Amino acid sequence: MGTPQTPYDAVLHAARDVAELDNALDAEILGAALLGSVYAVAETRRDDAVRAFVSDFLAATSRRRAAAATTIRSVFAALVPDAVGADRVRPGATAPAWSGQLGRVHLTGCWAYGDVFGDQTSYLATFAYDDPAVGPEHALVALVDHNIGITKDVFVGGPPARVLDQIRQMCAEDELTWFRDETPANMHTEVRRHLAITDDLGELPGEGSLATDRALVGARLALLPTSRAAVRGAEPLTAAERTDLVRRFLAAPEAAHFGLDSIDGAQLASLHFCIGLLLDHTATFTDPDPLRWSPTVAGLFLLDWVHRRAVLDMDDAALLPRVLRGWAAYASRKRGLSTSATARTDAAIEEMVPEFARLYTTGERRSPSTAAVAQLLADGVDPDDPVALDAWIEANRHHLTDDGS
Repeated sequence: MGTPQTPYDAVLHAARDVAELDNALDAEILGAALLGSVYAVAETRRDDAVRAFVSDFLAATSRRRAAAATTIRSVFAALVPDAVGADRVRPGATAPAWSGQLGRVHLTGCWAYGDVFGDQTSYLATFAYDDPAVGPEHALVALVDHNIGITKDVFVGGPPARVLDQIRQMCAEDELTWFRDETPANMHTEVRRHLAITDDLGELPGEGSLATDRALVGARLALLPTSRAAVRGAEPLTAAERTDLVRRFLAAPEAAHFGLDSIDGAQLASLHFCIGLLLDHTATFTDPDPLRWSPTVAGLFLLDWVHRRAVLDMDDAALLPRVLRGWAAYASRKRGLSTSATARTDAAIEEMVPEFARLYTTGERRSPSTAAVAQLLADGVDPDDPVALDAWIEANRHHLTDDGS
């Protein structure tokens, strides 16, 4: 065969042996991998790009009669049933026996597991073909990363009993993980909601089988029941809720343990500023929760976010790690985490303090706007004095517009 002339010819060439596969699952995995290349290169709305490609592919290959062509058309129609023309695809006369059973599976189990801190939740569903002769049972695993706010990875494979046993054993041996039965509707809601964000990323996570398994995962998720409740994440705290939470924290034993309950005078403003930064940071997550703190979240805050988003004076910088340790301990207790989990986060924060201090000193992670405000304050300019502010901006305009080249 010569060099393929169109993307559709390239797909037909890559799928030339699809009709020789032993079962429907292998064919669906192959089809999803082929569509994964479309998903991976799309610049936005990757799911829409895959749907459009399948629609165009079905139209461009409608007259192909070879077994491989009619079979891969059936595979794509099963994986992306809402593509234009998918409902009109029929197995060819020479198609394998399993081609008429593509995608005809039912759910056999649903579970969830993750870390006690709430950084990540994985969802596991197992499926069997309605006709066991056309394909093996298999498992779908989807990893939701709550710090990034996306479905970070997906996987379809098996055998499901082995996958389930490995996960159960892993969670049983690690006290910082949990495992539970899950409702299919909740799995559908949570994976779909975060997968919609993944689909619109400019750049996909670099590892895993997200692209190659995305189409098959979408087809399997579509079989799960949906919740009648509106799909929405948590809402940020209102001003009144923030005030009440801060009040309760400062009255808590954790605040007393870190000496935060007795702060007064000039340091009191720094204390409330630091607590406000903690709350502002948690509000940036897809599902904001002021009490969800872990070693990972603490690192994102203390070694990155706060340097890019806030201007700290020396009092703020000296107090912030202590406030974070107190807040993280308070949050752990309120969420019912174990003593070892609480200690893990506290130890991680303590280890980060030298690097936090270095980043504060060098200012290397400040955003341009934060760096400008820091310089303004260092120059003794009152941000609330419009005349002084305008004069400072005019005097430093060449620095503010310098792109560093």
